[in-house]
Amino acid sequence: MLICADAGGSNGNRLRAWKLNLQRVADQIRIPITVCHYPPGTSKWNKIEHRLFSFISLSWRGQPLINFETIVNLIGATKTRTGLKVKAVLDTNDYETGIKVSGEQIEEIQLRRRKVHPAGN
Repeated sequence: MLICADAGGSNGNRLRAWKLNLQRVADQIRIPITVCHYPPGTSKWNKIEHRLFSFISLSWRGQPLINFETIVNLIGATKTRTGLKVKAVLDTNDYETGIKVSGEQIEEIQLRRRKVHPAGN
């Protein structure tokens, strides 16, 4: 599986929890996962963002964003000229914050760095 991700936010290339949970997913689905992080400040290269964000903006243009349901519905109604459709769902789960990932947990991650941009990939 290949994941292309921005280098910032909760899936940043330096975040320990991101790496630990990605390892857990790989263990569960039993296939290797390769992650390629876009360099900082270059999320504009993300093809999905590039193809969808302008259409999402058009979908909610002029609409008051009064609650989460309205936002999710407007995003979910987005469709591009080429037929690409957006699926939007509000995640109402509670997530624990402040979780610390120990050095021992990091050492258990099966991480192999790529030859190209090894610090980010």
